[in-house]
Amino acid sequence: LPDSDQALAGQLFGKALPQVVEYTSLRALCFTLLGIHDYMARFSGDRQVAQIQETLAQRLFEHFRAVEKPDWVWCEEYLCYDNPRLAQALICSGVQLNRPDYEEMGLRALTWLMQLQFSETRHLRPIGSDYVYRRGASRPIFDQQPVDVWASVSACLQAYRCTADPAWHARAKKSFEWFLGRNDLGLPVYDHTTGGCRDGLHIDRVNENQGAESTLSFLLSLSE
Repeated sequence: LPDSDQALAGQLFGKALPQVVEYTSLRALCFTLLGIHDYMARFSGDRQVAQIQETLAQRLFEHFRAVEKPDWVWCEEYLCYDNPRLAQALICSGVQLNRPDYEEMGLRALTWLMQLQFSETRHLRPIGSDYVYRRGASRPIFDQQPVDVWASVSACLQAYRCTADPAWHARAKKSFEWFLGRNDLGLPVYDHTTGGCRDGLHIDRVNENQGAESTLSFLLSLSE
């Protein structure tokens, strides 16, 4: 980015960040932590941001510890959308804050989630968006959304960077192949004729709409 754009982004970041301490949504909190992670990779000496990172990471960690059960290694009593990001945020924060307990918890949770998200034939089956998947209830299979696939790719690559375990890289690759047709319907979600990405999988077909979120999810997965 040009210096002027970076300066503006920095100003907006500085103004917005103090408000996030009041967030109650764990997904808003985890996306903030992912943003802070990238910011601190460049500006590691910013103590104000580091303090907010420590506060939010501790809060996320405590949610995992409070909810985790032997059969439910998670921070909420349900799964809905962008689930891998919650584990990813804890992994990133654990590495950057030198908190092995955070990193270990995030990796354990992501391992559990990815086991849940792979089908019997070892293709990705992200949590469907038809309804919220509550612990002990039936799991939604459809609609499967590209944004959840991108989250799976990104989180598995983060785990690979932290552990150097090739199994995480393999999970990321298999997750990406969901776009290309390795999914429950055996149909490509990415449209090579337009360069767009269809909006997901219904129970009997792909959603032919090619929205911005879906296309960006494919392109950012490919970029990563």
